[in-house]
Amino acid sequence: MHDKYSRLQTILTEMESVVVAFSGGVDSTFLLDAAIKTLGSERVLAVTADSETYPTEELEAAIQLAKSIGATHKVIETSELSIPGYKENNANRCYFCKKSLFEHIEPFVRDGSYRQIVYGLIADDMNEHRPGVQAAKERGVRGPLQEAGLYKDEIRDLSREHGLPTWDKPSFACLSSRIAYGETITIEKLGRVGEAERYIRSLGFGQIRVRSHGDIARIEVEPSAMEQLISHAAIISDRLKELGFIYVAMDLAGYRSGSMNKVLELGGAAI
Repeated sequence: MHDKYSRLQTILTEMESVVVAFSGGVDSTFLLDAAIKTLGSERVLAVTADSETYPTEELEAAIQLAKSIGATHKVIETSELSIPGYKENNANRCYFCKKSLFEHIEPFVRDGSYRQIVYGLIADDMNEHRPGVQAAKERGVRGPLQEAGLYKDEIRDLSREHGLPTWDKPSFACLSSRIAYGETITIEKLGRVGEAERYIRSLGFGQIRVRSHGDIARIEVEPSAMEQLISHAAIISDRLKELGFIYVAMDLAGYRSGSMNKVLELGGAAI
C-alpha cells in the first residue's frame, strides 16, 4: 500500500502541475491531498462542477474540504441535462457527463497555468461499467490513483493515516445514477431522489441509495443496516410517498456500487 503511494507521488511529480476534478468524495479528496503534498499548493488547482446532479450539501462539503487541505479551488457551473444524449439515460450516459466536465476544465490547462487534468479513477473502477473512462482517454485526462494500482480500501486506509475526514465517508455517485437506464432524467426526478436520500440519512443511515424505477423506490443499505431500515419502515414509506413514489421497497441484496448496471448484463438497456 505504501509502495503504491510512493508510485502515486512519482506519477504526480512527472506531471509537474495538475488540475484535479474534485467532487469531495473519498478518491478525489485523497488525490487532491496527495497532489498538494507532492507538488505544492501553487502547482495544484481543484475544480468542482456544480450542476443539477450534484447535491448542495456535497458542494458545500467539497468547498470546506478544499479549504482544509489548503487547495486553490474553483467552482464552475455545468448542466448535464443540457448535454445532448445525457437525459435520455442510455448506458453511455456517463460518457457524455465526463466529456462535458473535462471540456469545461480544459481552459485551465490550455492557458499554460497547469499541465495535466487528473480525476479520481481507481483500480476498482476497471472492473465496472465506466463509460467515463473512454471520455477521459479521448481528452488526455489521467487517473493517477488507478495508474498507481490503488484500490478503494487502500485509499481509505491511507486517507485515515493522512488525517483526511473522508476516510470513512460513504461512497457517492451523481444522482442520475439512481434512475433506471432508459428512464428519462428530469430535474423533478433528481430532486425526488436527492430528498429521499437526505431524509433517510437524517435517520442515522450512512451508505444509502434510493434507486428510482418509475413509481418504485428501491432502497439499498448495507446488510447490517437492514434491520434498522425495517424499524423505520412506516415513516420512510410515508415520506417517500409524499415525494411522489407509489411503492417503496428494500433491496434484499443490500447496497452495492453500480447495481443499476445489472440490467446491462441482461441486455435490458440501450448502449
